[in-house]
Amino acid sequence: MSRWRRPGRAKRWLARLAVLGLAVLLLVSLPWLWTTIAARGHLHPVDQAPTADVVLVLGTAVTENGQQPGIRLAGRLETAAELVHRQRARVILVSGDGGGASGDETAAMTAHLTGPLGVDPRHVVADPHGLDTYDSCLRAREVYGVERALIVTQSYHLSRAVTLCRALGIDADGVPARCSGCGSALLREKAIRDYFASGKAAWDMISRRPSVVDSPRHSGVTDALSD
Repeated sequence: MSRWRRPGRAKRWLARLAVLGLAVLLLVSLPWLWTTIAARGHLHPVDQAPTADVVLVLGTAVTENGQQPGIRLAGRLETAAELVHRQRARVILVSGDGGGASGDETAAMTAHLTGPLGVDPRHVVADPHGLDTYDSCLRAREVYGVERALIVTQSYHLSRAVTLCRALGIDADGVPARCSGCGSALLREKAIRDYFASGKAAWDMISRRPSVVDSPRHSGVTDALSD
């Protein structure tokens, strides 16, 4: 009789493990679900983007010489410039790490926008202390006084960025940046990374952590809009 019971007992244990695995997966996925669902209705292609005074461009790595944007960053800047040229926005706030491992992100972003992309330098403002997505959104609101913005980054990052900015008090809509030259392997890698980064985003919101760099109010965006 015991020979017949063992397979049944093993099946029950396997079923319990499967249920436990699904519960763990759901728990781990909750932050990603939050960022995905909260951003629904706030993501638009560039030709259907609503208007806003400000475009917030989120930084990422520059090239090895630290002077030029990498392919992902170049796509974000091209999309932001197009929004300005289409008169969907007036001012671009570039936010990134001014002392990043690959170089000064915001300096490279500003130079690319005001050089080959033809954006008026008076309408570009740089925040060199946007050290991550949470910081960029928090500082845009608290340091630069942004209340309404279009957020530009690649699609794998966009829902998390829009959700964070909206949760931090910015009436934000997202516009996916082009990514010419981004291979499918790179995009998969970044999508997986962003899946796990949503957990940090949720914790940052729960803990309401302050910005890494404490800065006084900055009038750059207000001055650029009044120009």
